[in-house]
Amino acid sequence: MSLNLLLAISGVLMLFCVFANRISDRYDIPALLLFLGLGMLAGNEGVGHIHFYNAKLSNHIGTVALIFILFSGGLETKWNEIKPVIFRGTLLSTLGVILTALILFLCSHYLLRLPIEVAMLLSTIVSSTDAPAVFNLMRSQQDTLSPGLKPLLEFESGSNDPMAVLLSMGAISLLSAPEFRVIDVLADFIIQMVLGLVMGLFIGRTAAYILGRMKLNYLGLYPVFGIGTALVSFGFTELLNGNGYLAVYLTGISLGNEVFLYRRHLIRFHDSLAWIMQIGMFLILGLLVNPSELKDVAPVSFACSLCLMFIARPVAVLLCLSNSSYNLKEKIFISWAGLKGAVPIILATYPLMIKFPNSQFLFNTIFFLVIISVLFQGKSLNYLARKLNLYEGE
Repeated sequence: MSLNLLLAISGVLMLFCVFANRISDRYDIPALLLFLGLGMLAGNEGVGHIHFYNAKLSNHIGTVALIFILFSGGLETKWNEIKPVIFRGTLLSTLGVILTALILFLCSHYLLRLPIEVAMLLSTIVSSTDAPAVFNLMRSQQDTLSPGLKPLLEFESGSNDPMAVLLSMGAISLLSAPEFRVIDVLADFIIQMVLGLVMGLFIGRTAAYILGRMKLNYLGLYPVFGIGTALVSFGFTELLNGNGYLAVYLTGISLGNEVFLYRRHLIRFHDSLAWIMQIGMFLILGLLVNPSELKDVAPVSFACSLCLMFIARPVAVLLCLSNSSYNLKEKIFISWAGLKGAVPIILATYPLMIKFPNSQFLFNTIFFLVIISVLFQGKSLNYLARKLNLYEGE
């Protein structure tokens, strides 16, 4: 395919995604589902007939996209709102992810009879709440949720990806390396989280200090400064064996809650950039799957979705939020808001990259599970909030 044709097709798909977002708002269909659908439509079995099976490139594109999506989410996160929910949010993003993975593994292996390696990878990969999906859904709500709900969900989704990444990489190592030790995972987790926390706050504060004391010559340089800050935060943290996803999210929070010249302009630019990244990421991931293969995994994927939505996630939420100020209705809503999205699909490309046994089956199962989650949980979340009287003023 020539470069000119590739650019033209990319432009057409981008424009279709813009109009798809209008359809999303009008008919209350999650936009991320439409982006995935357009990617599949443009793929090998769709009308576009684009042959794309590069799992490694998809993984790299997804990583870059997540950097800017998390950075933008951090910029728009208000510290005074998340401060009261940090403890419970952290509990959900660590212990909650572990419990979700453990319960789903037991269900998928012992109830659904999936092979142990498939059950282990599946449960760890889909254990976290997806940041792009939650950010998109929470910030498109017309009404205001009860205090504490939106900040908790956004903080959890923005900070729980490191745990899912660690569990997924640990599961792959455990299954592929006989000499692998669980203690190594625990040590690696502590190092990654501490470095992610320290680097994220340090780089965010440093960037805010620079912008607060130095006026850039041109308005257009402020967004460039933001891009550089996000890349430095992620890249250097990863080089130090820290968790770049946590670092870049905390960098965004630290920078976004400081006062500096053209702050609003920088935040708006990164909101637009996050949309571009979100659209591009879901289009690429949609290209990577063949729709005809999904029918073979539909029954097992649907069964895993039910276990995840009605057993694993609710139990994890109830345990992590026990003895908290959240009532039963709010806990039900938080449980149902555990949306899956791009992150599980990106993590599912790791087994594909190393040609792990049953990796294609695993990828297709996770892809279908994400579709179910976005379609049913995403579409019904607004309805559930109204039924539970969780909107202010109702």
